[in-house]
Amino acid sequence: MSSNVKSPAPSQDLSGVVDVEQAEAALVEHYPRLVRLAYLILPPSLGRNRRVLTAHALTQRALPRSRRPDDAEDIPVQRSGDGRGGDPGYAYVRLRVVRTALDAGLPLRRKAWPKRAQLPPLLPQVWGLRLFPRSGGADELALDQRLSALSGAARAAYVLRGLERLPDGDVRKVLDAAGVDEPAAALAEADGVEAAYDLLKSPEFDPCSLQARPTDLMRRRQHMKAAGVALAAALVCGALLGLPGDGWGPDGAAAPPYAKNPAGQAALDPGQLTKVAAGAWKRSARADFSVWPARGALTGDEALLRRALAVWARPGESVQVSATPGTAAGAPPGPAQLLFAGEVDAARVVLLYDGLRIVRYAEPKDGTSGAALDFARVDGATSTEAGAVVLNRVDGNVRYLTAPWVGGVGVRDLLKPGASATPLERDGEGVTGPFASPAQASKCTSWNALQLRDDTGTNRLSTDLGELVPAHLTAGRPQAPREASAVDWSSTACSLAAARSNGVRSVNSWQYARQALPEANGSAAWLCTRADTWRGEGGRALAQFQASGAAAVAAKAEDSAACGAREPSVLAGVRWKSRGGNWYLLGAGSRDVVSVKAAGGALTRGNTLAAPLERGARAGLTGRLADGTKVSTLR
Repeated sequence: MSSNVKSPAPSQDLSGVVDVEQAEAALVEHYPRLVRLAYLILPPSLGRNRRVLTAHALTQRALPRSRRPDDAEDIPVQRSGDGRGGDPGYAYVRLRVVRTALDAGLPLRRKAWPKRAQLPPLLPQVWGLRLFPRSGGADELALDQRLSALSGAARAAYVLRGLERLPDGDVRKVLDAAGVDEPAAALAEADGVEAAYDLLKSPEFDPCSLQARPTDLMRRRQHMKAAGVALAAALVCGALLGLPGDGWGPDGAAAPPYAKNPAGQAALDPGQLTKVAAGAWKRSARADFSVWPARGALTGDEALLRRALAVWARPGESVQVSATPGTAAGAPPGPAQLLFAGEVDAARVVLLYDGLRIVRYAEPKDGTSGAALDFARVDGATSTEAGAVVLNRVDGNVRYLTAPWVGGVGVRDLLKPGASATPLERDGEGVTGPFASPAQASKCTSWNALQLRDDTGTNRLSTDLGELVPAHLTAGRPQAPREASAVDWSSTACSLAAARSNGVRSVNSWQYARQALPEANGSAAWLCTRADTWRGEGGRALAQFQASGAAAVAAKAEDSAACGAREPSVLAGVRWKSRGGNWYLLGAGSRDVVSVKAAGGALTRGNTLAAPLERGARAGLTGRLADGTKVSTLR
């Protein structure tokens, strides 16, 4: 691939001294291009709204920090094929954008402070709106999916080749200056993606030409009311604290703010923790986390439990705190339930449950430095969703604590549906052995799922998406999903990467249509995968077109009810080229779609359409239900 990219001007090793005026002029002149560069390098897993805001924030922070002449930087300048090659100011800000965009895609580590680029941007901020680029066609969606499967360095290499038109020698220089350890490996990885460089200039990847949608208006109103109540309460408490007598004085700042609240005091007392008996789940009408017994060798270690509760109530600055989206990270409202306390690998781990959240506290065996606190929302969990909790992740492997009603545990590679499940050992406490997790894998060469057999003999699949509770995998019609098998997910497992770290509760895979291809080219399948979250909002849907053993993303939607129980109707389309070299617009809707119409006028009765299409022609689709309701394509 790299041999096809040529620059009109030969690459030269020039050096330039860059001051803030040069950098600022380059930034202003080429701002749209630099923001697009940042947007393309940032990982798509951030979501389009945060990706847009982060791209603008990184670009605006690309200037030197000082105007003093002695702070100028001496950098190598590369020539590109668009006339900017001799501008050291542009080369400087481009390098800064590449470096910080790569930093933003790094995973957060428990024992290291996050870099500024890894945190959500402070500015710009847009209140009450979600911003995202205009949707492109199927080709842009397919390219976006292929780029999302690359490492950050390989994505940067591809974009520098395609958007900046840099030859490979200069790409290596930029990547090396940006801190990439192996630029040659990044280039080799980028070779695996087709050189569709013209698509990088599509509106799909333009974070300066945006669409706006409101956030959840009802939830926003509730938050505003709650903020008003909290402000009033703070004013009243402040007045009381200022009164003389028995109130809290200046020395009381070290105490928890609820120190005189009996429920708050009880929440910090390990003796008040609820410890469910081992066989309680057999007699209970419920089957969720509330009937899990307290397990682990350290359930009697009051010092450990006291530390865990204290950190939960008031985590110190050195504690790494994480919470799934939509999960409150506040103190316990009262005495919690103890699920586990014991040593796992090189850590002491405590699992707690307060009726709404699972809380995991972990500290090293040799001290408390580097402690971590993780929160996950689990309200309304069923026996299936309360089947396992992550205890620890080390070196890409994961261990689970399983529910007491789980009779057998195995691991299935969803990409190998014909292979049997590999049995997974558990100790007497229900702790599994370690196995490779797909949560942080950079390449989709395998996708492990946890298979749990409950007390009824039913096998259920779930998978690690980087959170405390694995996501339940289902298949079939959204109104009545069933337990999934490896076959159901064999062709769509890699799409699960787009749902990582989004507070996902369950993911459903649904083959909603099959279609005979024109010119006797066989048949194609249309699938929709939908990830639903614990918080209700933030669901993501992805439509895929599969033919001749290959798959392409046809459409995707965020914060949408499409392809779910509330809105099961779905419609998507792709441009497709036959073996004879002819282009067609293919479209398919769910079974309740009775007609499909193309933008060019072609109309078909039924839920599938195949119409001849000139390359580059408009390819819009609309569908109709039996009652006349219009169905738009997934977006």
